[in-house]
Amino acid sequence: LAAFMSYALAFPNGFLALIDTYDVIRSGLPNFCTVAMALSDFGYEPRGIRLDSGDLAYLSTVVREKFRKIADKFEVPWFSELTIVASNDINEDTIHSLNQQGHEIDSFGVGTHLVTCQKQPALGGVYKLVEINRTPRIKLSEDVEKVTIPGRKQAYRLFGADGNALVDLMMQPSEEPPKPGQRVLCRHPFQESRRAYVIPAKVELLHKCYWDMGKVVQPLLSLCDLRTKALNSLKTIRIDHKRVLNPTPYKVSVSSQLYTFMHELWLQNAPIGELS
Repeated sequence: LAAFMSYALAFPNGFLALIDTYDVIRSGLPNFCTVAMALSDFGYEPRGIRLDSGDLAYLSTVVREKFRKIADKFEVPWFSELTIVASNDINEDTIHSLNQQGHEIDSFGVGTHLVTCQKQPALGGVYKLVEINRTPRIKLSEDVEKVTIPGRKQAYRLFGADGNALVDLMMQPSEEPPKPGQRVLCRHPFQESRRAYVIPAKVELLHKCYWDMGKVVQPLLSLCDLRTKALNSLKTIRIDHKRVLNPTPYKVSVSSQLYTFMHELWLQNAPIGELS
């Protein structure tokens, strides 16, 4: 609600809110409607909402139904016509499927699939905030893979005796880093039963600071050096991870301490449903 209010204050004539950050039905939608009605009271016209995860067909229908109910209850016909935008790696197959299901989407946000040949795919990268004023923050989503791992972290690559990379491990900065020859517990960030002990033969710190407080703090690598580093890194990845057809997913894990912290914060921030 606070984020939507700030957004509306900054862009009163362009208020189109992303409502799936926590929970569309229990959080994003009611908070949007609250701010949209307040904007209208001050003479501005809100634009609508965007959905970027979850069941787009179903959620768009729920959103439109809520818009129509508000339009009738408060006698504001324009509310039922607010724009519903859908995104999240939209392509022609997705749109065709949505049309078959039936939906209330007015506009599709097409990015990656518009400009990128599917045989030469793009590497998606999204900036996610994990801390504000040294207080960890988590982004929740109906798509588990979009839930962020909160707070500052250190990342280590653990190697086996054959020189191949076994797993990348994220830990909180306060934890003792893993050491060669010592057993460390590696946990899947979201699946409780998926965990394994790893005894690394070598440990490499992946996070290196090059830019701090507006200054370069160590020499930057040349393009040639970066290319050599990338090629050398690829040599440590097993063949089954690099094969084109059905590659084995490379494991990225969290420490037991980070796992516990993350899930406690998740529960604190997740909306609680109510049945009646």
